[in-house]
Amino acid sequence: MIKANHLNSDTNKNMEVVNNGFGQLRKTGYSRVDRWDTKTTMKLSKMYQQILSLISEDSDRKGLKGTPVRVAKAIQFLTQGYNYDPKDILSTAKFKEEYKQMVIVKEIELYSLCEHHMIPFFGKAHVAYIPNGYITGLSKIARVVEAYARRLQVQERLTTQIRDCIQETLNPIGVGVVIEAQHLCMMMRGIQKQNSVTTTSAFTGEFLKEATREEFIHIIGSTLH
Repeated sequence: MIKANHLNSDTNKNMEVVNNGFGQLRKTGYSRVDRWDTKTTMKLSKMYQQILSLISEDSDRKGLKGTPVRVAKAIQFLTQGYNYDPKDILSTAKFKEEYKQMVIVKEIELYSLCEHHMIPFFGKAHVAYIPNGYITGLSKIARVVEAYARRLQVQERLTTQIRDCIQETLNPIGVGVVIEAQHLCMMMRGIQKQNSVTTTSAFTGEFLKEATREEFIHIIGSTLH
């Protein structure tokens, strides 16, 4: 469900058809429809044009001619999570089911932007819950991760947001979330440590018990660094 947060109504959006990779639209080829907020895109592009000038670049040279608009669209895509309510995502596929064993979706790819420098961090999320009368579609777990990741974030908050969303929406017996990520703010600037991996975890209910938590960690263990 798309929420009207910082985006304007559909009447103020451009619809852009992206070609299928061959340089032209083909009936049998792949095409994707992306929607951009026109006013936001124009405002952002002017700001990025100023940024190029401030770093001593010529925004009118051939290679940079369309860059401000491209970056304006890119930042909207990279922060599109603000337009979604993750609880609504889970609720659209909430099914009554008397299954009370652990459900694990592991190695969910995630890409986010560190809110301190707006530099990417990326990695994997491993999510588990023990149903208490209700389950959700497996893809919805990944969509919840995506909705929170596509925002300005810190890994610690991202971990607890995913946990709390599942706990509050499905009311399971317990939730476990582990995220492993590499942060480019540590790799390409600052301390510049190329092999560092940050691991965070958050648990509720049954996962606060050592035996349950160890079972979860054991199952995802082969994928952990």
